[in-house]
Amino acid sequence: MKHFLLFYDVVDDFVTRRQPFRDAHLALARSSYDRGELILAGALADPPDGAVLLFRAASTEPVKAFATSDPYVVNGLVTRWRVREWTTVVGDSASVLRGRTQPRRASDE
Repeated sequence: MKHFLLFYDVVDDFVTRRQPFRDAHLALARSSYDRGELILAGALADPPDGAVLLFRAASTEPVKAFATSDPYVVNGLVTRWRVREWTTVVGDSASVLRGRTQPRRASDE
């Protein structure tokens, strides 16, 4: 499995304009999370001019399917979206294991 980052650029008044679509967006995100595709997601802060969503999948297909059906995208709140494969090398879920293969524990120090 690979990691993919979905980047959103959003409209200037995103925080206000997202309200009518927020529940549907979050339902889509929770559904993707429940399927094990979406790992983490959230809006950027100060300024709230975008969002980043982390997926784990075999290909970009579930990521693109998420974006094209997202109410924020469909309703024009996202001005641009793009998917990038992310080669992860450190962490419990890294796609490429290098160095430590077991999670670090406090007793290791």
